Amino acid sequence: MVNQKYLDKAEVLIEALPYIQRFNRKIIVVKYGGSAMIDEELQKNVIKDVVLLKLVGFKPILVHGGGKEISRWVSKVGMEPRFVNGLRVTDADTMEVAEMALNKVNKHLVSMVESLGVRAVGVSGKDGGMLRVKKKYSDGRDIGFVGEIEKVDPKILYDLLEKDFLPIVCPIGLDDDYQTYNINADDAASAIAESVHAEKLAFLSDIEGVYYDKDDPSTLISELNVTEAKELISSGHVAGGMIPKLNNCIDAISNGVNRVHILDGRIPHCLLLEIFTNRGIGTAIQRDDEQKYSAADADQW
Repeated sequence: MVNQKYLDKAEVLIEALPYIQRFNRKIIVVKYGGSAMIDEELQKNVIKDVVLLKLVGFKPILVHGGGKEISRWVSKVGMEPRFVNGLRVTDADTMEVAEMALNKVNKHLVSMVESLGVRAVGVSGKDGGMLRVKKKYSDGRDIGFVGEIEKVDPKILYDLLEKDFLPIVCPIGLDDDYQTYNINADDAASAIAESVHAEKLAFLSDIEGVYYDKDDPSTLISELNVTEAKELISSGHVAGGMIPKLNNCIDAISNGVNRVHILDGRIPHCLLLEIFTNRGIGTAIQRDDEQKYSAADADQW
């Protein structure tokens, strides 16, 4: 008799089949950051997930952060990190260190993908004029060389995808005077996903997803539409860093991205579990006119 564990593996593959068929040759943008970038084992799992997506027919684009790596190098060279309203103050010296740290992260990720047999190319938002920015302010306060994206030229990404490369994007851009700016990786991932009309955008974060009660993890919401997401923000059910993340999700969907996922990058293979299983493990945000996969959470509305 066949061992049950092998039958279970077959069931998993069969469950994944309709998702593989549905998203074959579709672009998926993955924003990679948080603790999953620091823990070596989690890092390997994330890269394996992205490589698997590529090998089963998806067209993934990886956009990475690197805040912790920047802070480490800023401290290493004897500089003191400064933040305003949670945003890093980036003077000229800090910008130089940040670009170095982010490029180091970028090429490390390229090496990891290449080691698994997939061709990857690391690019900065400066390459090919991909990310054009203007200076960003925080409540009117100058926070240095932090950029707000004004325009995305995705040509270099389309070229790489067409040649069967996996693009890995470093969130740095240029203004109209060709000055270098650091960009929030969530903002970069959202803008890139919109520009390439991605089927999916996935944020790997340090939280399971969106909670109906921000202080109670048991109230995790599996699926939200745009109207419900806006209601969560206006009613105060979400706070802190989740507000800009949800706003990025709303903007992405409003600008053509079909579905956005917020996932806990600390969970091994969270990307595969969310995309290839019926229920998923994080929060999926979708258009108002899209049918939910599960009505389990709709009763709360």
